[in-house]
Amino acid sequence: MRALLVACLLALSAWAMAEPTAVIGSKRFVESYVLGEIAVGLCREAKLQAEHKQGMGGTAVLWEALKAGQITAYPEYTGTIAEEILKRPGASRHEMAKELRSMGVLLGDDLGFNNTYAFVMTKARAKSLGVTKVSDLAQHPGLQVALTPEFLERSDGWKAVSDRYGLTGLQTKAVDHALGYQSLVSGAADVKDAYSTDAQIADLDLALLTDDLGFFPSYRAVYLVRAERPDVMSALGAASGTLDEAAMTALNAEATRTEDFAGAAADYLRSRGTKTTSSSTSPSLVQQTLTLGAQHLAMVGLSLALAVLAALPLGVAASKPGPLSQLILGVCGVIQTLPSIAVLLFLIPVFGIGFAPAVAALFLYSLLPIIRNTAAGLQSVAPSLRESAEALGLGPWERLRFIEAPLASRTIVAGIKTAAVINVGTATLGAFIGAGGFGQPIVSGLALNSVPVMMQGAVPAAVLALLVQGAFEVLERTVVPRGLRLKPR
Repeated sequence: MRALLVACLLALSAWAMAEPTAVIGSKRFVESYVLGEIAVGLCREAKLQAEHKQGMGGTAVLWEALKAGQITAYPEYTGTIAEEILKRPGASRHEMAKELRSMGVLLGDDLGFNNTYAFVMTKARAKSLGVTKVSDLAQHPGLQVALTPEFLERSDGWKAVSDRYGLTGLQTKAVDHALGYQSLVSGAADVKDAYSTDAQIADLDLALLTDDLGFFPSYRAVYLVRAERPDVMSALGAASGTLDEAAMTALNAEATRTEDFAGAAADYLRSRGTKTTSSSTSPSLVQQTLTLGAQHLAMVGLSLALAVLAALPLGVAASKPGPLSQLILGVCGVIQTLPSIAVLLFLIPVFGIGFAPAVAALFLYSLLPIIRNTAAGLQSVAPSLRESAEALGLGPWERLRFIEAPLASRTIVAGIKTAAVINVGTATLGAFIGAGGFGQPIVSGLALNSVPVMMQGAVPAAVLALLVQGAFEVLERTVVPRGLRLKPR
């Protein structure tokens, strides 16, 4: 017994002394995915535990996650650090490193390439309009410009560019980065913002417009790392100066062509002579579906259970006429109208990233259908039945439990079923903040502009929604009194 206790204490001590897993984040475009996979491979080469949370969103999400300790590191660009994170345009590398250090973040060494913002057009369109540089766009008001949502909002983004170049007459629309290239090719857009190392520029034979007024700063690629993990910074330092523009563009092209971020990263690691053959193990489609399905069900199941516990009492309260009922239904109605992505971003400062904010958002979206159906079901109970129950001496709780709730059960279960099916679809958005689930391949597919990859998440999510609906049909037969389930002849 004593030996067992000593062994347990030693194991506990070893676990406590072990370094926690380094969580590497990445943004929602191919290059960031590849750099994230390279970071995981370098950490594992240095004998450190590491995992990659892919496609977590834009700069704001990644930076907040890093500051909060939700992730350990992520790839970033010096121009973005100066302009967006520190709000100090033109800051030197030394100034950036010093200010970041005061925030508990280390600035990694230059990886070797500059991935600046640029504008691209199809060569045919550019030639027909005589456009070779950004300033030429001002002569063609009415052109359709497809811009990534983040670029529309950045301080060094569209507003500042259009003011500098006088492009206020152009028509802009927000389009996902990868889908923007499809818009160019199809003719739905004339101009698109791009990253200078995007593989699509060469693959689609696009014209890269010259930044003739020198608006965009230098965007040198670096890793940002939590200050308490110098071991991770040391591991990632092995990549310093090893990637020039041509090499990074080639890796982006390989990842896009093969639809395999880890494979492109593994090729880079092998080129350095490392024994690591892959920065992450690629599971089979079945294994991936089962893993993502478990994550998806956990989000939906927990959020729905919490919503049922909260919404049923609120539904009972909302069934009573008066201002309280209007307040409950009004607040839940407003919540239902809020965009899902906005709700997720609002919850990040409270819950961080990953599973918790996704569950919280799904909980909020589950309230209205359950509360509304509960209230409607209870209100549909005939007044004569309530009066009869009162005449029998039943109190409010007994009336609710034995008379009103059973009679309203079919409507209540229908509300819960509606919330569950909606949540299965909405939960795919959890992938945008690192929560996993079937949204993960959908986000990856968007980055790659690959329908087959997106279908790896969309099809299982649709099947899961049908299974959930079927499960509630079975549940209805169990909890709804048989007399209420009989169809009239």
